[in-house]
Amino acid sequence: MFQYEKALQYPVKIARPNARLAKMVMSQLGGPDGELGASMRYLNQRYTMPLRELQGLLTDIGTEEHKHT
Repeated sequence: MFQYEKALQYPVKIARPNARLAKMVMSQLGGPDGELGASMRYLNQRYTMPLRELQGLLTDIGTEEHKHT
């Protein structure tokens, strides 16, 4: 049976919230030049790649970029 528990791997305590830093981190992860954007571009480009070997390469790069998010 599968049981999902939403918990952090390590406890996090934020002493002083920093909105400016949070905005910068969010733009790097989800913005147009962020890791998630790069991952999606690689994964979408694989569908128009005519060579099977390069399709696999784009898939590998895209999934590796996605791991960084």
